[in-house]
Amino acid sequence: MKKTLVLGASENPDRYANIAIKRLLNKGVEVVAIGIKEGIVDGVIIENYKKEFDAIDTVTLYLSAKNQVDYYNYILSLKPKRVIFNPGTENSELEELLTKNGISFESACTLVLLSLNKF
Repeated sequence: MKKTLVLGASENPDRYANIAIKRLLNKGVEVVAIGIKEGIVDGVIIENYKKEFDAIDTVTLYLSAKNQVDYYNYILSLKPKRVIFNPGTENSELEELLTKNGISFESACTLVLLSLNKF
């Protein structure tokens, strides 16, 4: 199964990143997570540093554009097949970097993609 990194993860059940982790798991997707604070959501450990993960298929963003800047090189180093810009995370600067590095991206809602079986 394809591994997805939730970037901007949170233990707060009201946060969309938290809901995304749970729904990804329910669909059988392997999930890894990075957030500001360490934590655990349904068995997924939220790391608070740029951990090296292998074989990341998708990075789904839950960070505002200004908070993504520190992660540009990290995201590129993971060589994901795609990056999903969830609503409110759109970032033309990062899109340009992804394009230059041959990484596809889309502006979409992970939760909607999952509900439509289009993830």
